[in-house]
Amino acid sequence: MPGLSKWDAGVILALLKRFETQRLPTLLALKEKVENNHLLSDADVEFLDRVIDDAARTMPMTEGHPELHNFCARVVHLYDEITARALKNEQSGS
Repeated sequence: MPGLSKWDAGVILALLKRFETQRLPTLLALKEKVENNHLLSDADVEFLDRVIDDAARTMPMTEGHPELHNFCARVVHLYDEITARALKNEQSGS
């Protein structure tokens, strides 16, 4: 990744790998869960909180690196889809 220190590049690569192998599968499972009109559990909400906390901590590393902006935007969109549908399910008493 051009313009990044070796340390930052290593951290970002590790975070991307963790996202690919751990976070994304769980996010997709949560998306399917809410699309099937199920409510999120407390553990699901805690997981989503951790994802957002991690994103907030790593955002400064992505500034100035437009190649990462699309990825970040897609993750935020996925999070938004999950939480919006979860709220709808909660309000409808699913």
